[in-house]
Amino acid sequence: MSLLAVGVSHQTAPVALLEQFAMGADDTVKTLHELVGSDHVSEAIVLATCNRVEVFAEVDRFHGGVTDVSRVLARQAGATVEELSPYVTVHYEDQAVAHLFTVAAGLDSMVVGETQVLGQLRNAYALAREQGTVGRAMHPVAQRALRVGKRVHSETGIDKAGASLVSVSLDRAEERIGSLEGRPVLVVGAGSMGALAATTLARRGAAVTVSSRTPAHAQRLATSVEGRLADLADLPAEIAAADVLVTCTGARGIVIGTEVVAGAMRSRTGAARPDRPLVVIDLALPRDVDPGVAALPGVHVVDLALLQGERGADGHSSASPVAADDVAAAHALIEAETALLRAERQAAAVAPTVSALRSQAAEVVDAELLRLSTRVPDLDARTRAEVARTVRRVVDKLLHEPTVRVKELASAPGGVDYADALRALFGLGIDAEVLPARTNLAEAVAVDPDELRPGGTA
Repeated sequence: MSLLAVGVSHQTAPVALLEQFAMGADDTVKTLHELVGSDHVSEAIVLATCNRVEVFAEVDRFHGGVTDVSRVLARQAGATVEELSPYVTVHYEDQAVAHLFTVAAGLDSMVVGETQVLGQLRNAYALAREQGTVGRAMHPVAQRALRVGKRVHSETGIDKAGASLVSVSLDRAEERIGSLEGRPVLVVGAGSMGALAATTLARRGAAVTVSSRTPAHAQRLATSVEGRLADLADLPAEIAAADVLVTCTGARGIVIGTEVVAGAMRSRTGAARPDRPLVVIDLALPRDVDPGVAALPGVHVVDLALLQGERGADGHSSASPVAADDVAAAHALIEAETALLRAERQAAAVAPTVSALRSQAAEVVDAELLRLSTRVPDLDARTRAEVARTVRRVVDKLLHEPTVRVKELASAPGGVDYADALRALFGLGIDAEVLPARTNLAEAVAVDPDELRPGGTA
């Protein structure tokens, strides 16, 4: 069994494609069960955020696992595997572990160092546990990823600026209209992103109003930031009164249409041309705000597509304030943790081989002692016991070195090969596949495992 990561993110796919992958809670549950119900996937976690949808799975075959997972993702996106191929990345074993750790640490986020993805991963893992789609193989991997994410944020300076998609978006708003201190801001959506937006706005001194399709949630959030509650039916009037509109709902369709915003802008002065601008921040995936809103006079839209377009050569937002030394320290920590987990996983992988070898030796000893008792029936009990102890000591000493060494060697790259050799030498059975580390979907489907060396990359 081996770890596989297959998915799309802001690093490889446009926002329009990411919108096709958008999952609600029910979609995620369905996807989890579809994955573990496939031929080659035994365990799975689905991480679905505003800028990524990735599956982390334990699979029994590389090719089979890639095929199963990519088919499920294609079904969710309403596309074919071939259409998605240019945008899907595939990571395997050590590279899959390192990628998961990198995601948990916020290093693969649109804004480097953001912490929200760590909570999203925690929720994804909790849902997978609740649905019974994680087991012995993935529990330690997911738990280690959460610990690594916390370590990176506590032991490096990667999040010293407290950057997030919300804070970067609000920075863009302030570039347009100035400080948010005392300005009326409407937040539509009271989920995790809405809560982050509201609390960040409150810290900047904005007058926050919260609206949601779940009034109780909106009321709690409004109270927590000393703001006020607004009914969704009053959105036109609330938008007319606001300087900034932040939307982040879990709806699958447009929540705020062009006509609603256009009417709100007209009502600001009673004329076609508003006297003050409105900044619309749409952080939802799929988007909440009709794209036509961006063409309205006086309206400035900040959305995921805009932030994605601003990213630098490293694939992250150009607004990221994280120092290169902090990023390097985070990567070094991830590399060390990946090596440690690899050693633990490989040691666990050879344990059945060691156990099988000792069981086989014990069976041989028992059979030979039985044979001795039938050939020399007159041996007294004391002598018989001493002979048995001697034979067992000899076998234990002969097996000690190879079993200790195979456990030690398992912690090195390709260490499982030694367990394969041990199984071959002692006739314990072999079931191994040579696999690539990281590739894109097209290469993953095309690669011939027989042409790869252990640990190689397609």
